[in-house]
Amino acid sequence: MQNPTLLQCFHWYYPDGGKLWPEVAARADTFSEYGINMVWLPPACKGASGGYSVGYDTYDLFDLGEFDQKGSVATKYGDKAQLLHAIARLQENGIAVLLDVVVNHKMGADEKEPLRVNRVNPDDRNHIDPEVIECEAWTRYTFPGRAGKYSRFVWDYHCFSGVDHIENPDEEGIFKIVNDYTRDGWNDEVDDENGNYDFLMGSNIDFRNHAVTEEIKYWARWVMEQTGCDGFRLDAVKHIPTWFYRQWIDHVQDVATKPLFIVAEYWSYEVDKLKQYIEDVDGKTMLFDAPLLKNFHTASLQGRDYDMRDIFTGTLVEADPFHAVTLVANHDTQPLQALEAPVETWFKPLAYALILLRENGVPSVFYPDMYGASYEDTGSDGETHPIEMAVIHQLDQMLIARQRYAHGVQTLWFDHPNCIAFSRSGTEESPGCVVVLSNGEDGEKTMTLGENYAAKTWRDFLGNRPEVITTDENGAATFTCNGGSVSVWTIAEDD
Repeated sequence: MQNPTLLQCFHWYYPDGGKLWPEVAARADTFSEYGINMVWLPPACKGASGGYSVGYDTYDLFDLGEFDQKGSVATKYGDKAQLLHAIARLQENGIAVLLDVVVNHKMGADEKEPLRVNRVNPDDRNHIDPEVIECEAWTRYTFPGRAGKYSRFVWDYHCFSGVDHIENPDEEGIFKIVNDYTRDGWNDEVDDENGNYDFLMGSNIDFRNHAVTEEIKYWARWVMEQTGCDGFRLDAVKHIPTWFYRQWIDHVQDVATKPLFIVAEYWSYEVDKLKQYIEDVDGKTMLFDAPLLKNFHTASLQGRDYDMRDIFTGTLVEADPFHAVTLVANHDTQPLQALEAPVETWFKPLAYALILLRENGVPSVFYPDMYGASYEDTGSDGETHPIEMAVIHQLDQMLIARQRYAHGVQTLWFDHPNCIAFSRSGTEESPGCVVVLSNGEDGEKTMTLGENYAAKTWRDFLGNRPEVITTDENGAATFTCNGGSVSVWTIAEDD
């Protein structure tokens, strides 16, 4: 796949009512024209909130919008037939489809069970109160609407290590379930935040139960057969034992009819943790570059005071470009979400140029940056805030530039705190480009590109600069950009 380009084709506040799967099918041709060759779809399974679920409150993995459960047949995004049609349209356009895998927890149980629990200190999950509490909890999942079709597996409290709500007595918090699998506390090989970050929410799946891990492997085989998907995005892997995903990824790759593209969400701004995870899973998955997004967020707030020479410092794409999926935004970092770290609109064209036109990493484009988003939600201050996410100016053009001009050897000119640049040499088959950007005043960069580029005429593909630039006999010229902007210089087609 030349210049792989991923689109996250949803956001947290995408409208309900079954609109997304038809929209994906209708836009498949356009995605292809822009050079998008992979699409990450939101969780396609039925969530606890039914037709309103974003998908991360997973209820039934085997309900892709087929059964009357949780108040609706369809999911928020449409029914199973619409999902399969959308996948078919994408693949007809040469676009690989990634499904979102959410197997850290389950929510919306069908029945309560009597069980015993220990209270847990939420700030240090290794501190487990020895007092055993007799209580009830919603931990039994029987999926009556599906009535055993596809899988007869029933989830009960033996499948979970913890819950966040108990009844009789009624309490909210973090509670470790007492069963045959939890004698040693929480799962190991998880993130060490809060002492042990096994527990996240809901009924926390316990991977020490062999029947559970086999059921999740079976589901993977089933969903690949049902949908023909081309890969997966793995949710919340910092909360899931590393050993499980080593096994699971091996399993799905072994049974797949084609190599799968797999990217995991380990949301940490510490690049050493990301590198360690990649090592621990034997390099079997890529990871989203959260530290790079954090740098983009900081740079957008600091403006010209941010030193652009440091934009890739401490990032995964700098440390391990072969395992990095780079991004400017996602559904967790958009305004009013839990990991809110939005990149200011003015800086997004610069950020996208840095992930789309450089050779390092696989870039991920966020749906609202292509199509906009309008929503409102309650913020941390308790007030309701309306949010307008604008379409990012010239993002469509940069996507086209990636396919046409982002080829060949990369050379960096990261030698000024405000104005940086890089070039792509091109190949025998495909042309290259020169990219100049500034977070301060109008910028310029004098470069010598070599004799192969002698006496060539260059124009700004984005049209932000009107002048024509001609390289001398050594292939040298001064390339420019506007302040707070980016220019993509390409050789004129008639040159």
